Order: sequence, then structure tokens, then C-alpha cells
Amino acid sequence: MKNIFKFFGAFLTAVLTLSLTGCVDENLETADVGLHIKVFFPTKVVEGQPMTINGCGFSDVTEIVFPGDVKVTDFQIVTNDMIRVDAPAGIPAEGGHIIVRTADGEAESPLPLTLGNTVISGYSVQAGESIQGGQQMTIYGTDLEFINDIELIDADGNPLHVRHEAFYRKGTSSIIFTVPQNIFTGTFAGKVSTYDNKTFTMPEIAYEPAPTGYWETVKTTIWKNDGTTGETAWSSVYRFGLEGTDGNNECLTTIPADLWEKMKTGTFYMLFKGSDWIDMKITSGWWQNDWTGANIQSGSERFIDNGDGNFYIEINLDGEPLKDILDQQHLLFTGGGYTPLELYFLEEVWVEFGQEEPKEIVLWEGEAIADDWGNQPTLLTDAGPELVEAGATVGQTIYFYFEPLEDAWQVKIVEGHWGPTYAAICSEGNDNNGEFTPYDLAGNEGRFGLELTQEILDAALKQQWWGGVFLLNGDNIKCTKLTIL
Repeated sequence: MKNIFKFFGAFLTAVLTLSLTGCVDENLETADVGLHIKVFFPTKVVEGQPMTINGCGFSDVTEIVFPGDVKVTDFQIVTNDMIRVDAPAGIPAEGGHIIVRTADGEAESPLPLTLGNTVISGYSVQAGESIQGGQQMTIYGTDLEFINDIELIDADGNPLHVRHEAFYRKGTSSIIFTVPQNIFTGTFAGKVSTYDNKTFTMPEIAYEPAPTGYWETVKTTIWKNDGTTGETAWSSVYRFGLEGTDGNNECLTTIPADLWEKMKTGTFYMLFKGSDWIDMKITSGWWQNDWTGANIQSGSERFIDNGDGNFYIEINLDGEPLKDILDQQHLLFTGGGYTPLELYFLEEVWVEFGQEEPKEIVLWEGEAIADDWGNQPTLLTDAGPELVEAGATVGQTIYFYFEPLEDAWQVKIVEGHWGPTYAAICSEGNDNNGEFTPYDLAGNEGRFGLELTQEILDAALKQQWWGGVFLLNGDNIKCTKLTIL
């Protein structure tokens, strides 16, 4: 009987795959639109920057024309829908549109390509200062996403490269990297390089050996099954998307941009409950570009048995075609024979022996009630100077202390000028069709942690005319304190 179901599952997979492949328009309907550029990534480049172009009819493309009439014939046609190419030299500063050409015609990108220019304005460690192996350093500037290598010296005097894949955090205006444990003991100036072969000399810094201590595994939950969503099916509801891209409310949950980017650039894990036979497909919401190129089934070494009926799988999308379409098409777990329980990161954090317990600094304390979506109090008056004084940096966590006024509650944490929503949490069963994420306040000491992004810090440092940085908007909840470690 099991073989019958396995055959049926394989048959159904084939049918669905055939029905959903090819060029797909915004309404998720199969459409033959001929030669067509839909999107390309990234939209800002420098010479040598790897790019992906998505669209239709690419099988016969012979030439790509970049702004400035720069023609490229050296590129990779991945599928009829995808091309990979490196940005060429000669793109003018003002940028422009991309054109793909075949023997029979051409298609122009709907959006223009812009040219980047990396500028480094400073470092978190200055000339003459020191840093230890295992500690983090921040580089500040503009267009820093094009930095792809930091060259230091290892303990034996050889070049030691920290590649961009190993950066702790990579953004436009700042990047954070961890100084390797085997760093050379002494003073020297490292080098920073970009895709377009620019080289920047770092300050002369005294590098010291890593202190004695130990590595501690820290778990960060992206999403957790609250017990209401059951086993997968080929019409699976386990669809996850970037926050702000779920116009049709198809996703089980949406994920903030900073965590989403981290999923695309690093390693994350899924914990799941398995049955006798597991048939797992990890693909896009439009059933394109399966991760690893095939289904993962019982017996695969990718499934790690916890010994308690649960398994986990390690997922890394780097270099996978699936990564290039996730922003538009979401991430889908489908198949049969398993129930996803949790998506999470595991990170190794260096803990020094004798390290003092981190001190909690109170940024604001009082009583701000978000009730019946009518009262939107402003928090963190003059928060910019307070955050600077506290030494706040990208990646740190600020904590909102909440007290529910009733069992059912909802709250959004919004940028002070009614800008982006930084977080939207609620009590169990009160998620409003996925608009909010269920959060266990009682199990988290009555507080909610919000990781500081460059966007949040930039907003905090602005002198808003009303003096506030965060708005609380919600129902049946009270905020009493805001802190940072």
C-alpha cells in the first residue's frame, strides 16, 4: 500500500511541476509572453558584480546590452527564465535599462540599473586602538554591499581572508565582520576589497590573541508552529514570504526583512515531525527552482534524527537559483509525511571566561497603552542621544516590556513618523489572517526583543519634530519600559 501512495505522490509532483513551470505573470497564471525581462538582482551594481536576470524566452538570447551600449556575450543561461551574468566595465554613472537580444528581437528591463560607488567613511576601531580575535569590527560608509573581501594576517604571517559570505552582517551603510581567532599578534593595516577591484587600506590596529573562553550555541526562532497547522500536503500551507510581499494573504507568516535577508545569505534550520515515509520538496511559491534540484525523501542524509520522533534539516540557499526568486515567489515547504514545527537560526557566540553579565540600560520607563487601535502613544523621547550614549549598534536588541490588559491582544511597533512596521505580535489565535505573529509574552519574561537594524538606528538618530521614535498601535496591551543590553 505504501508503494501505491509513493507512486501517486510522485505522479502528483510531476503533474503539478509541469503545470506550474514556464513563465508566470503576477497573477500566477501560465502565460506565454515571449522574450521578456521581469526583474533583475541586484538593481545597483559595480563592475564584476554577479547578477541574475529573471523573465521569459531566454533560451535563444545571444547578447545582453548594458547602459552605455556595453554589449556582453559571456553569460550563463540557467533556464528559459533565468540568466546569470557579471556586470561589465563601462556602465555610465547615470545607469539605464538592460536589454536582452535574440536573433529575432529584444526586450528591455522595466526598471533601470544604477551604478554603485563604494566609499568607506570610518571604522569602529581606530588607528592605535586594539581588538582581539573573536571580536567584531564595523565598517561605515556608502554602497558597502559591494565589499567582498577583507584581508588580514594569520598567526603564521600568511594572508587571512574574510570573505563576504562570512560577514556577520552586510548592509549598504555598514558591515560587521568577526576578527578570526587565529589572527596575527601585532599591529598592521588590513585591506578591504570590492567586486570592482577597489582597495581600501584599513587603519593600523593592534590585533591581540583571542581570550580564553568557550563557544555557545544561540538559537533564534524565525517561526514556530503553534499546533494549529498539521501535516504537509501537496497543496501545502507552509508558505513563507518577505514582509510586505503577501498581497493575496497566501503565506502562513511573513518574515521581517532583516531575518529574510539572513535566511537568503546564511544557514537556517527546520525542525519537523516525521512519519514512516517523508517526501519533502523545498521550492518557491510558484513551484520553480527546487532547492537541491529534487525532492528529499526518507533515508536522505540531510534528515538528522533527534531520536524523539523529530528531525531537522540544514538549509543554505547560497548559490542556489531558488534564492534569486524568493522575494517575489516566497519559500514553500510541500510534499507529504511530515509536519514543520520550527524555523530557526543556530549561531556560535564566543563567551569569555569571567565575562561580566550584560547590564540592562533603561531607555524609557512609564505607561503607554495601546487600546482599541485608538491610542497611539509616542515612545523614546529624544531616543537618538540615549541610544548613542548606550552604545547601540546594528544587531543589538532592544526590549519592549508589555503587560496584556486582556487575554486577547495585538500590537504593532511602528516607526515614529508612521513609517515602516518593525514588528507586529499578538496573543495566540489572534493573528488576523497572518498579519500578526503569535508571541508568548509570559514565556519571554514579559518582554519582546526587537533587533536593531540600520534603518531603525537611522530613524532614531533623526531629530523628529515631535521628539519620538516609536509608535505603539494596537489593542489591549500596555508598554511599561524600553531597555537595551
